[in-house]
Amino acid sequence: MRKLVFFLGGAGAGKTTLAKAMARKRGAAFFDMDTLLRPAAEALMKQAGLDPSDRDSAAYKTLCRDLGYRITMDAALENIGIGTDAFVVGPFTKETKTPDWIERELSAIGATLDHVDVKVIFVALQNERDYYNRIVQRGSELDQWKLDNWREFSRSLAKRELKWNIPASSVLYYDNTKPSDQEAIAVLERFVYGTKA
Repeated sequence: MRKLVFFLGGAGAGKTTLAKAMARKRGAAFFDMDTLLRPAAEALMKQAGLDPSDRDSAAYKTLCRDLGYRITMDAALENIGIGTDAFVVGPFTKETKTPDWIERELSAIGATLDHVDVKVIFVALQNERDYYNRIVQRGSELDQWKLDNWREFSRSLAKRELKWNIPASSVLYYDNTKPSDQEAIAVLERFVYGTKA
């Protein structure tokens, strides 16, 4: 059965690193919302006279957020439609609160949860300071708003509950505080692909 795997969580948790490592090992298609949206987001923000590096303000969310998720899901679903496992990376904060969201997305390619094995990995760190340090260490200009508005941004790091109609066994909360290694990838592989991973 085709696998549609979501790597969700706050900035700095390491979801992209984990998803890339596992996609490389498994030959799955990899879709990072930040990467897919970036050219369009920069153009839209510049056109509006705003900071093209902003990825967190209310203005960015109004102009770009939904477009980013649409681009990402269209690309992932197209791959699922041709039988390729797809790993998707992003926060998906609004989407995870909508019970029928994943079913509506799959219906766009004529699929259901009976045809596609949907897994969700919430990647998290133990405390707010860990997130802050990782975001500083990666040194991305896209993170400046987060650091400048830390009190507001840090609210997005709280643990979330998934509202989708998938079994609890298809959801994993993964503590990525320790640096990722082969053991971490093996744990995630077993979760997604079973004991024969």
